[in-house]
Amino acid sequence: MKRRRFAQGLVTSPLLNLHAAEGGLRIATFEADVTPPLESPLCHGNVMPVQQILTPLLARGMVILGSGQPVVLCAMDWVALANASNVTLREMIAKAVGTTSEQVAVHTVHQHDAPGSDLDTEELLAKHGLGGRFSDARLDLRLFQSIADAARDCLTKAEVVTHAGFGSGKIEKVASNRRVLGPDGKVAFTRMSASKHPLAATAPEGTIDPLLRMVTFWQDERPLAALSYYATHPMSYYGKGGVNWDFIGAARSLMDKEAPGVRFIHFNGAGGNITAGKYNDGRPENRPVLAERVFAGMKKAWESQKKQPVTAAGIEWRVKPVALPVRHPDGEPRLLATLADPGKTFAQRAFAARDIVFIRRMAAGGTIPLGCLRIGSAHVLHMPAELFIEYQIAAQQMRPDDFIAMAAYGDNAPSYIGTEIAYTQGGYEVEDRVSRVGPGVEKALMQAMRDLLA
Repeated sequence: MKRRRFAQGLVTSPLLNLHAAEGGLRIATFEADVTPPLESPLCHGNVMPVQQILTPLLARGMVILGSGQPVVLCAMDWVALANASNVTLREMIAKAVGTTSEQVAVHTVHQHDAPGSDLDTEELLAKHGLGGRFSDARLDLRLFQSIADAARDCLTKAEVVTHAGFGSGKIEKVASNRRVLGPDGKVAFTRMSASKHPLAATAPEGTIDPLLRMVTFWQDERPLAALSYYATHPMSYYGKGGVNWDFIGAARSLMDKEAPGVRFIHFNGAGGNITAGKYNDGRPENRPVLAERVFAGMKKAWESQKKQPVTAAGIEWRVKPVALPVRHPDGEPRLLATLADPGKTFAQRAFAARDIVFIRRMAAGGTIPLGCLRIGSAHVLHMPAELFIEYQIAAQQMRPDDFIAMAAYGDNAPSYIGTEIAYTQGGYEVEDRVSRVGPGVEKALMQAMRDLLA
């Protein structure tokens, strides 16, 4: 499959206002199995390849019909999709359902015992004799096609929507901020997903959003589908080669059983600096405990929802393409030397390749699309990468009287996206090798969110 380069392949149009077409509002949902075979790379080659399949990995999505061109929202049980992988999958889905790629939002749930895909980085690594360790491009494209096929096939089963529901549920003892600050305002230690730091459990939760938010679609009194949003890294333990959907996927599965016939589609919120590290030290027995706590929040959101009539005229999809500031725009010569050095570790060379791809993309005028789905007065923002929780909270403060949810972990090209002050505080999330954007990213994204929520 020939892939378009970034300058041609990304949305470059201004903010889109898509007005309702004649006819009723309908949705169709789909699911595809995206489980990798044995010995496939996991987590960009940073952990052991696939040794066993503990649970399947799923891509679930929804096609919204009747309000302008079809809109597709999709969440995958993968660690990340970046650059051409995100662009290519959106284009494939768009072609399958008869829409345009700017009408498609694809996100990952970000489990680490799962593949990641960046076709451009894989291509660059292959040129340096490192192909197949970061990802399996042929497998990726085959599974992307299976998702597109599922989206196409579901259109024949589209159902009329008469009502939308909105609810939230507080989740207890799961999320904690991973950046624990010391008295000097700097990061004293990082509370990872499975944290064994002696102060991990006793340090305060820090800045989090404890609410899981849920948007539901109904045909009169019959529920059809639910979209849920919660901000945290979704890992309890990982890295031993056992593919699984971890505690978030387990909670989603429990909701499947709680309300059979309803398609539950879960998106990770702005959880770049959020983990379960305060409540999880990596023991396997913690996984079902965390799953039950998330499930309890999902049930609360489901039970607390308030339904309201909705029509095609009440649905709007907006897109805002944004150019992000590169952390080290002149760093390519140094990175190329690292990539070409056989004395460097694979991880070092892979990080260099990912940085090079992002530098070249932004230098060519590339942008990353941000999306916003409006349902009446409710808004759901679709954002890129490993976004800090402060962006989610800021979006809610922009429209404090409205229901605001956020899906992050869209195009993961920038990797971690911190706030401006975070880059002065230190910590893992703003290190050069994992955050490819500079402090100016906060200004760019905040303005884009204001535009989308206006």
